[in-house]
Amino acid sequence: MDTSAPVEPRVKLNELADQAGVSLSTVSKVLNGRSDVSKATRERIELILEREGYRRRSGLPNRGTLIELVFPELETAWAMEIIRGVENIARSNGLSVVLTESGSRHSPGAEWIEGVLRRRPVGVVLVFSDLADDAKAKLRSRAIPFVIIDPAGDPTPDVPSVGSANWSGGLMATRHLIELGHTRIAAITGPEDMMCSLARLDGYRSAMNTAGLPIDPSLLRFGNFQVDGGRDIANELLSSENRPTAIFAGSDLQALGVIDAARSHGLRIPRDLSVVGYDDLQLAQWSSPGLTTIHQPLTKMAEEAARLVLRMSENELENIPRMDLATRLVVRESTAKPHVTA
Repeated sequence: MDTSAPVEPRVKLNELADQAGVSLSTVSKVLNGRSDVSKATRERIELILEREGYRRRSGLPNRGTLIELVFPELETAWAMEIIRGVENIARSNGLSVVLTESGSRHSPGAEWIEGVLRRRPVGVVLVFSDLADDAKAKLRSRAIPFVIIDPAGDPTPDVPSVGSANWSGGLMATRHLIELGHTRIAAITGPEDMMCSLARLDGYRSAMNTAGLPIDPSLLRFGNFQVDGGRDIANELLSSENRPTAIFAGSDLQALGVIDAARSHGLRIPRDLSVVGYDDLQLAQWSSPGLTTIHQPLTKMAEEAARLVLRMSENELENIPRMDLATRLVVRESTAKPHVTA
């Protein structure tokens, strides 16, 4: 027998209405994301809701039929992997997926929260590093569960999230190159303010230190995870007299930029330069040569995030979960033993 009956909110709506000096229907409009409430009144009610820690009971009979999936930008090489994962779980539960583009890579824009309150989805899956405190409070007060898919950041402990083992990925990529015989290995990671960039670089350092190889600071670069960033940084690295024989790129897109730069320098992959990427997007298989890379399970991460919001919507979870899925090395044709000239 199910004994996990929803707990009544600590403060009743009529008490909140009295504190705000408004009618009960006005409070209800704010809770449901209605637009026919003045900005000043809405802000006053939101402050009281947050101050009193009001939370609507979850498991209500009028739950929506949507899972909302929010990206900072939809035109990314890995967006389709995440969309596919969320849609897999939504479809199997008779739900639909609504896509929203908002904000920067750190958090969605402020305008997004009012829209999601009106749509009243079953839950929200966000592809961001974190979520602003006021947005968290508004979602929680309406019993709208949310989970962050975290390929890039490190959300605060009060946010349910699904990530991957970035440090382990950096370690495996670098160790693979070391086992092939490379000793002068460069690393081009992502932006310096993203936790995944730092974790992948720490994995690189751990592999080099464990192998007793010196780390040349001039071979460590922060990039932008994009093709142009990989190309520009690789052009600098390959122009030096003592160029690296291998490059670990923090994303598949950066790795493609590295390969393009190598060709412009008259270098052949992997004879003259070995390249390892990160993500294992479909384009990694189609590149020429096929790209050795670290498989980040983006579709599975999305599936797990969607499952979490559904379980949270049914009050099945007592603790805030953080889930890190395993990464693995996928060896293709872009890596080989360093070429020895006579």
